[in-house]
Amino acid sequence: MLSRTADHLFWMARYVERAENTARMLDVNLSTSLLPQSAEASERGWRAMLSISELTADYDARYPILSPRDVIDFMVRDPTNPSSIYSCLQAARENARAVRGSLTTEVWETHNDTWLAMQKLLAERKPERDPQSFFEWVKFRSHLSRGVTIGTMLKDEAFFFIRLGTFLERADNTARLLDVKYHGLAESSLAQAARSDESAIDHHMDFYHWAAILRSVSAFEIYRKVYRDVITPSRVAELLILRSDMPRSLVACMDEVCLNLEKVRNSRSQETERRSGLLRAEVRYGRIQDILAQGLHPYLTSFLERVNDLGGRISQDFLVPLQAA
Repeated sequence: MLSRTADHLFWMARYVERAENTARMLDVNLSTSLLPQSAEASERGWRAMLSISELTADYDARYPILSPRDVIDFMVRDPTNPSSIYSCLQAARENARAVRGSLTTEVWETHNDTWLAMQKLLAERKPERDPQSFFEWVKFRSHLSRGVTIGTMLKDEAFFFIRLGTFLERADNTARLLDVKYHGLAESSLAQAARSDESAIDHHMDFYHWAAILRSVSAFEIYRKVYRDVITPSRVAELLILRSDMPRSLVACMDEVCLNLEKVRNSRSQETERRSGLLRAEVRYGRIQDILAQGLHPYLTSFLERVNDLGGRISQDFLVPLQAA
């Protein structure tokens, strides 16, 4: 397969996954912002969401103050924001158009219909009128794209590069979400623990916050099925890092990255496979006690650096190098 074709397929999948994860993060932030809390706590939550995507500086350059409405507008429809849902779905469609010959008709029509419907929804101001319904629509279109790909495409190199892009992006986004949300809520919980007169309220607030985070990665029902107990930060971290049967966990994503790298290996990819296999082994055989003992934030920061390194190496080994692109 030509490097440029593989590049379009890889990034098409990454952009669709990124649009879905942006919708998930906005949805959970919108849900938690409706809970009783101070203005400062609400602002921290929205700033944390911008921090996940490393967009705080870009947002501050465009808007004088932070408001939920402006953050949603920036992350949904701003064409100058490369991580906005608008930009991601546009880029996914353009990458799909460039390699129509490598896609089935159903896959191409799904991407094209998503882009056309997106423009219509934005013109009707759907994100402003009913944001949660709009976020559900974005998630549904992402699910549809993956389902059509799995159900209609030949399991050849084109399919493997699409899957590789999907799971590399998902690993990155799950780690970012868990890092920022866990760090913020853990600090909040420690502060609340010092105020015994509010302990009952605090426990209820913790439950709703952690439940919202689990729902943002479609893991609330899975958590209940696996643990059958109260929601605790350490178990949320364990579920989203170490459970291979959890579809959006870090270990499940790395399993798929390694599997698909093996399918497309070439004479230059041995070191990339080695590094991805090493990272997979660390999350597969890790223990949550050890991770929390060393600090979740340093652990996830290291994971993100290594995932980004893998993305760069995949570009060098198989795709159009990032510098040239």
